[in-house]
Amino acid sequence: MEAGSFVRNPIPWTPKSPFRRRIDSAFPRSVRVSDSASSDGGYRGPKPTRDLVANWVSKNDDFVRSLPIYVGGTSLLAVLFNRTVSGIAPVADASSSQSRADLLTLGLAVTNILSGLVWLSVRPKTISMVNPIGIECQRINPQLPTPVVSELLWIWESLSDVTCCMSLVVVYDRSCILQIGFAAESSEIEGEAVSVDAITLMQGSLYQGVMKSGVQNYLANLSLYPGKSELPFLPLNTQAVILQPLGDRGIAIIGGDTIRGFTTSDQAWISFIGEKLDATLVKCLVNF
Repeated sequence: MEAGSFVRNPIPWTPKSPFRRRIDSAFPRSVRVSDSASSDGGYRGPKPTRDLVANWVSKNDDFVRSLPIYVGGTSLLAVLFNRTVSGIAPVADASSSQSRADLLTLGLAVTNILSGLVWLSVRPKTISMVNPIGIECQRINPQLPTPVVSELLWIWESLSDVTCCMSLVVVYDRSCILQIGFAAESSEIEGEAVSVDAITLMQGSLYQGVMKSGVQNYLANLSLYPGKSELPFLPLNTQAVILQPLGDRGIAIIGGDTIRGFTTSDQAWISFIGEKLDATLVKCLVNF
């Protein structure tokens, strides 16, 4: 099979397509717990409990962060008022137990106020999904057997439906067999997606590291890794990337639109998908 040989949209991918129905029957999609529970008469496991305090705090974040300031300010005013009405001299006297108690209370009140100011100034950064900067493409090697094409499309649909995946590239046996989803736009040809140079990719440190370790590599925040230059075919604002080895002959590159958007469950599921895809490719592409 020649590297770089692709066909675009080789199979119509519509919800009512007969080919789509064949893929769904061959590779059924996972169901949620609620769906399976309704089919077997109800969920019999332990029921999750709602943390009312955590829910209330999350809904009243600004008030909770300001609460130490209110408590500290009220305590400070209370100490000054008590000092005024009690008839004690305003000058602190170390020999007086009341003065020592007031000093301790004032220290706690000031600490509360400072804590509230810190809570208001330090806030967690909001992480949200981004719109990919690029164009959509679907490139599949035309020489692939139908079962392999079916599984590749099923994998893409599953990942894009249940994870933050927006790009999928599969390189196998020194050739890119799939590039689907969003891709970076070529600077030479307007409206054309940047193609995957499998040979150059395989010479990079990211590919070499994954193949040497044989385990998945998750780049949770791609912008922090200098190796992102080895993935020029992904959209410019790709937020996270999973590099999943396919045995010792290839790799699947999954780009996401959210920083740390792939959960631990997603990573484990993608590992199983990689093993299944590798077994399919080895079985169907004997002469690949």
